Amino acid sequence: MTARIPAALLLAGLLAGCSLPAVPTLMAAPNTARSTRWIPAAGSSYQIQYGGKLDLNVPAQIYDVDYQDTTAHEVALIHARGRRAVCYVDVGTWERWRPDAGEFPKADLGKPDGGWPGERWLNVADATSLEPIMTKRFQLCKSKGFDGMDPDNIDGYVNKTGFHLTYAEQLSYDTWVAAQAHRLGLTVDEKGDNDQVADLVKVFDFAVVEQCFAQGWCRQFQRYTDRNALVVDVEYGLTQNRFTSKTCPSDARYRETAILKHLNLNAWIVTCPH
Repeated sequence: MTARIPAALLLAGLLAGCSLPAVPTLMAAPNTARSTRWIPAAGSSYQIQYGGKLDLNVPAQIYDVDYQDTTAHEVALIHARGRRAVCYVDVGTWERWRPDAGEFPKADLGKPDGGWPGERWLNVADATSLEPIMTKRFQLCKSKGFDGMDPDNIDGYVNKTGFHLTYAEQLSYDTWVAAQAHRLGLTVDEKGDNDQVADLVKVFDFAVVEQCFAQGWCRQFQRYTDRNALVVDVEYGLTQNRFTSKTCPSDARYRETAILKHLNLNAWIVTCPH
């Protein structure tokens, strides 16, 4: 699961009681100079919803929703409103509730992923076992009509996974994830992993990061916005006032799209004023 943030921040976010400001409605333009694939432009509006009934009333240009829980019909409804659909796929941890959970070799299941119940880190160095499973997930995204893919937990090598993953092994796996998405005609984002951004910016199309303002590393992802590709900074646990007065102007320096969400990633969202 995404967003490994302390419980105290979750409580702060849930108590924030913020209103929902307007979101820009202009559609993102593809970066045709780099690829014939759709690539969201810097400054595009973005919504992430993994929990609760899908709310299509949030006027975001791009919806990031779960690959399994979201139906092809719902993807079609997103498209019918002139928006793009990105599928969330966890590529770095095992989730016990997924239909394919039994397909993973037990030897590839590592330590629990922080405070997320039912999740364990995967041994991404075992490409022979993991790639066929992940390929089927990516193909499901394609069959449902998604435009892009949001692969999570691509930074196991800097976490306590139970495996001795190296920088090179992580980079090889992440590069394969991007290449496989591209083979299917899907755009794909770099989900965090800021320590490898200098390498990953060469293979991913845009970026979705978490807490880069709170942790002070948003500037590293300017590599994407410098080529007019979208960077989304998802922040948690802030009041609306601090988000709009501090996060928004800070992220704007790098042309990044900031959104404020609850950790449960339901439809609730606060965006920057325009």
